[in-house]
Amino acid sequence: MNKINYQKELDKILDKIKDTKPTLLLHSCCAPCSSYVLEYLSQYFDITIDYYNPNIDSKEEYEKRVHEQQRLVKEMNLPIKVIDAGYDPQTFFDMAKGYEEEPEGGKRCYRCYKLRLDQAAALAAREEFDYFTTTLTISPLKNAVWLNELGTKAGELSGATFLSSDFKKKGGYQRSIQLSKEYDLYRQNFCGCIFSKRESERTHAQTKKHRKIIENTKKVLASTKNI
Repeated sequence: MNKINYQKELDKILDKIKDTKPTLLLHSCCAPCSSYVLEYLSQYFDITIDYYNPNIDSKEEYEKRVHEQQRLVKEMNLPIKVIDAGYDPQTFFDMAKGYEEEPEGGKRCYRCYKLRLDQAAALAAREEFDYFTTTLTISPLKNAVWLNELGTKAGELSGATFLSSDFKKKGGYQRSIQLSKEYDLYRQNFCGCIFSKRESERTHAQTKKHRKIIENTKKVLASTKNI
């Protein structure tokens, strides 16, 4: 089975529409991930951002991320509307029920991708957008194959057209980091949900403990040199 190059699939569409400017509903997970995507696609599409992320672990965190999304669009001077779908954590927890112990990148994440892409597809169909897609493929930690397959399926079921992507390609991820620094964006160290937050905190604690052990070992070795 041949592996699909989703960036090449996107290139084909961009070449096809180069003399037009169709509408695109862009599901955004956060401002940093959207930065490169907006810079890249705004020359081809009339974009509307769909900020639907019920996975965010707290209302405070959610509002902080929404604000950064709105600020980024304004500071990039782009004529883009941001649709804030509102904070709805119960929908996420209902989806995650029974999958709480799944590792990051596993079945729970798959279901979370599906939840958000299904919402974007339904909105794109209802509002008659020409295309819809998501910023999620820019992350090296997200499964681009799953995202493209889920997006395509959601589009087929709703009557919307999914725009294939793998935004991390062509230096997209590196560019998003650069733009995040340029716009001084709040860049979190976990995807947003309580499960990824716990794993991030656990990893951080383990790394801190490991560094402490190394430091103590170096001190012991240094002290023995004088014996």
